[in-house]
Amino acid sequence: MLVYEYAVIRFVPKVEREEFINIGVILFCKSKRYIKAEFHLKEELIKCFCSEVDYEQLVCHVNAFFQIAKGTAKDSPIAQMDVAERFRWLTAVKSSCIQASRPHPGMTLDLEILFNNLFEELVL
Repeated sequence: MLVYEYAVIRFVPKVEREEFINIGVILFCKSKRYIKAEFHLKEELIKCFCSEVDYEQLVCHVNAFFQIAKGTAKDSPIAQMDVAERFRWLTAVKSSCIQASRPHPGMTLDLEILFNNLFEELVL
């Protein structure tokens, strides 16, 4: 069994109102040095909320977040950190339009199946 942690990534249109839309999932397994993150933006739903962030800005911010998670953001020092440090940095509590839930632990035999199930249940 593999010990893992995951967090739900949320778009928070107005931080002071505490409303959010689940837009992604990030999954981390220390023993496998594994991190996987994906997102799905529902444009129609997002545009229903009042926000200072327009949709195109949100797409840019979300892409940067997920490139950092995957370690592919060349200009980001955080993307160069090891998997555990990146996961901790991305899931740290912050007051911004893209936030993560608190990390949730668990155990699984298959990280890919788990990730797909979490993504389908929590985001899609």
